[in-house]
Parts: sequence; structure tokens; C-alpha cells
Amino acid sequence: MSRRIAAWMFALGALLFASGALANGFFQMVKGNVTAAVGSGPATAVKPGQRFQPGTSFTTGTNSQAILRFDDGQAIVLDQNTEFRLTGYNFDRAKPQQDNVAMQILKGALRSITGLIGQRNRSRFALTTPQMTIGIRGTDFMVALTNQGYVSVLQGSVSVTNSGGTATFGAGSLGGVASSTTLPATITAAALPPSASAAFSALSAANLTLGAAAGGAATGAGTGAAAGAGGGVTFGATAAAIAVGVAGVAAATNKNNTVSNH
Repeated sequence: MSRRIAAWMFALGALLFASGALANGFFQMVKGNVTAAVGSGPATAVKPGQRFQPGTSFTTGTNSQAILRFDDGQAIVLDQNTEFRLTGYNFDRAKPQQDNVAMQILKGALRSITGLIGQRNRSRFALTTPQMTIGIRGTDFMVALTNQGYVSVLQGSVSVTNSGGTATFGAGSLGGVASSTTLPATITAAALPPSASAAFSALSAANLTLGAAAGGAATGAGTGAAAGAGGGVTFGATAAAIAVGVAGVAAATNKNNTVSNH
């Protein structure tokens, strides 16, 4: 009997992985009013451990914050009053040629910490805003949107491109982009508007350490592991992924643990 159950669980687990049922990331932390919507579906409140997938839009309210952790170890911290969209994401540890991260921030501020995709295939990462497109070079950086766009680089460097040209900003530098046609330029901290300065301060203080509630997964960017509290685990297409993922099949099949448009 136990062999039959084990065989059934393995088959179900393989089916779920093949169909993408475990999605591509999870909410590591949720504070305040945070909602998500898949495609044109309705926005619904989210909770820690809940999984999400490409095509999802995220919104944070006043005095709210969320940390999104992806299956390659990448982390995104969303500040209050932020609108963010995950337009594309693909990660398979064994197939780096298929790596892809495409994101948009439409309003507010965020912090991005590179995962395995950014470390091994940085040209496949792009974050777009109304004023610019940002590429990475093994990076921990922040973006804030007011009437202009602002970038703060904590580690590594970023390239910022728009129709005005491309500029590179290294660790410890600040960049300002007045419009989509203005060349990005280095600025001083005194040139930051108060709202951008406050956002960068809040994002810098975010606790990105994965604890027991996250299933004991990665403790830093680039580990290639991510787990949700009862929401399943994905390590890419490896034996370890299937072994751990099958253990969370029961939770993964619960539609309340994955953002959906239903």
C-alpha cells in the first residue's frame, strides 16, 4: 500500500512540475495591504508563502511592503505605494541558455538583489520603468519613481539605457533620469527628493534573510533555491527539486497557495 502511495505521489509531483503548478516564486514577507492579479484577473490579497508566476501584477498600499523571492534566489523588495509587474521569468538550473527575467515598475520604489540568473547570464535580465531600462552586473540596487527616475547601487553595477543613451553606475553611486529622452546622469544624495530618499532608506533596511518559515531555503542571492511556507519548492529541473517538491504536493495543489485569476 505504501509503495502505491509513494508511486502516486511521485507521478502527481512530476505532473505538477511539468505543468508549472509551483510557479516561479513566493512571497517571503508581506506587510500591510499587498495584492496581486494574474493577467486581467481581479486583484486579491496575498500572504507569506503564496506562490506567483509570470504575468502577475503586484500592488502595495500605504505603509505596506513585500519581499518576493524567486526560484534562482533573486529577491525583489517592493516599497509602499508601488505597482510592479513580472512580465517574464524562466529558470532551469541545467539550462542557462533559457534564462530570462523581465520586469516592470510603473510606480513607487523597489530593491533588486541578483540571483543565479543574474550571476551567470546577466544579459537576460531587464527591469523597465517609464524613463529607462536597467541591466545588471551582479547587483544589489534600488529604483524610485517620482516625477523622474532614480537609481541607487548598493553592490555591483547597473547599466541604465533610454533613447538619450546609456550610463553605468557603480556601487555607492546615485543616478537620476529626468525623462525617457534624457541621458542618465550621476547625482548627489542632496539631489534626491524626500520621497525617493525615504523609499531608499526603507528598502535598505529590509530583512532579506530566509528563515524557517520559508522552508529553510536559500539564505542569499544566487543559491538557486526558494521555498514557500507550505507553498512548495522549486530548484530547477534537478533530482533534488523533484524530491523536495513532491513532499509539498499536497500544499501546492491548494489553489489558495498560488496567485490565480480565478
